[in-house]
Amino acid sequence: MNPSYPAPAPQRARHAGPGSVRIIGGRLRGSRLRVPVVAGLRPTPDRVRETLFNWLGQNLHGLRCLDLFAGSGALGLEAASRGAARVDMVERNPLLARALGDAALRLGADAVRVHAAEALGFAAACAPASYDVVFIDPPFDLAGAHERALAQAARLLDRDGRVYLEAPDAASLQRWAATGWRLLRSARAGHVHYALLGRDDANPPTPS
Repeated sequence: MNPSYPAPAPQRARHAGPGSVRIIGGRLRGSRLRVPVVAGLRPTPDRVRETLFNWLGQNLHGLRCLDLFAGSGALGLEAASRGAARVDMVERNPLLARALGDAALRLGADAVRVHAAEALGFAAACAPASYDVVFIDPPFDLAGAHERALAQAARLLDRDGRVYLEAPDAASLQRWAATGWRLLRSARAGHVHYALLGRDDANPPTPS
């Protein structure tokens, strides 16, 4: 998640950056990512990542991944650890973007490219069918971000691609994914609801 947008609601303030995040699978398993303590940063917890990569499959060999609103880098670097061929990580906060670049270099994650850019602008500039997996976890209170990111993801994903989405509650998750998506799997961890989505080409969203 990108913390340079407005801070999350007060009840979620305790999810600020913990200082480090552990990679839980793949060739980099056990490696720690140093995470700057930035207000509003909400790294995806180990438990949620474990479930997500059980859904996606432990081996992402050859897949192209896009981590929008990359934040701590937990999702994108986890994908790289599990064999993804390409991982574009987009983060507009300069401090976090530098930390992501340093982590990729230190870990030898050659598949990773860090882009210090605004996430939705980056997505809009990408070619259609550029990715197999898109991770979407913007700030929960950033109006329109989830819908706009999902609309771009529908254009960017290959036919059988998947989207990972986080939401503050089940109703928001259902609302954000109502157009253009099939809900494949979903779960909850604490205040966070998360899901794996597939394209619904019969009911496509309109990129904006």
